[in-house]
Amino acid sequence: MPHSVHSRLVASSRVRRRGRLARRLRAGWTHLAALVREFRGPLIGFVLATVVGGMIYGELHAFARGAEAAIPVFDRPYTILQLMLLEAPEDVPPEWYLALFWYAMPALFLVLVGLGAADFLDLFFNREDDRDRWSEALAMTFRHHTVVLGAGGVGLRVVRDLHDMGMDVVVIDLQPEPEAEEALGRLGTPIVQGDARLASTLERAGLPGADVFVACTGDDRINLEAAMKVREVNPSVRLVARVWDRGIGDQMARFGLADEVLSAADLSAPAFAGAALGMEITQTVEVKGQEYSTLKLTASSDSFLVRSTVGEIERAEHLEIVLVGHEGAMTVDPEPEVRIAPGDDVVVFARHDRILEVVARNRRGAAG
Repeated sequence: MPHSVHSRLVASSRVRRRGRLARRLRAGWTHLAALVREFRGPLIGFVLATVVGGMIYGELHAFARGAEAAIPVFDRPYTILQLMLLEAPEDVPPEWYLALFWYAMPALFLVLVGLGAADFLDLFFNREDDRDRWSEALAMTFRHHTVVLGAGGVGLRVVRDLHDMGMDVVVIDLQPEPEAEEALGRLGTPIVQGDARLASTLERAGLPGADVFVACTGDDRINLEAAMKVREVNPSVRLVARVWDRGIGDQMARFGLADEVLSAADLSAPAFAGAALGMEITQTVEVKGQEYSTLKLTASSDSFLVRSTVGEIERAEHLEIVLVGHEGAMTVDPEPEVRIAPGDDVVVFARHDRILEVVARNRRGAAG
């Protein structure tokens, strides 16, 4: 590898690591703030008791003993803390209003400790809630990322592919399966549990700062309603939707709810047709009104594919042979003079109608 390329890769890797570290630090701070909010009741009570109670006790002490015996302002919270811990700096005072603090502060301290312990036990035994808070804290640090709705089979594959392409992803799912949560955890991808049809859920997933939203649940209605809410929260986001009903997909595209609509039926139909014939036909892609597909087949002994070289076939049939597998060896983008032998695996890319013709002609050769 050239030194300049290696240097760029190393520098890019360092930048990514620094970015991940900075993101986790921001997420940690957000998560800490959430934990503090969890214990806000006991914390606020403790602060009020020591600071406000200390000021009141100091003033009453000065009133009873005179200004020369006044407790310094900065020592008053500590005095209250001593009273709470039964480590009073002096004997019980004769003044009833001072003695009241001596008996009330330990009781108040026990109440605050009890409330804090209850919150801690709730946090300890509900670790899933804590994981949810961490995921949401991490998601809120993302910018220019992709939000994927649905952690099912299709959603997980989309997430893996996006992750492998170096993109940041946040997942939304109402009730993710444990296996999905485990898989996303290995990828370091945060998952926000909630209804994507609610603005609050979308905001917790960082949608206002996202570039792309992918709706790929198996429910067309959820995908449609989520798309409508996404457009409200972030009108400029690129929205890709998966639908089963092509009619719903056409409506989404017509009304601007989605930039790209992928019909599951349309995508799977070529694969089903190819599987029925023992071949593999990929989903079609449309380029300027023309549909293109990729076909993987095994050349039969009487197939037209074995009569000419790769270059001659491509020119005569208006297709592209992108891979030839011969005796276990795979050749990508084979040279024009390569000849295809019976039994070779061949991957062809062409207009979808040409792909169907190739299938038919190859079958006729095998049948003959």
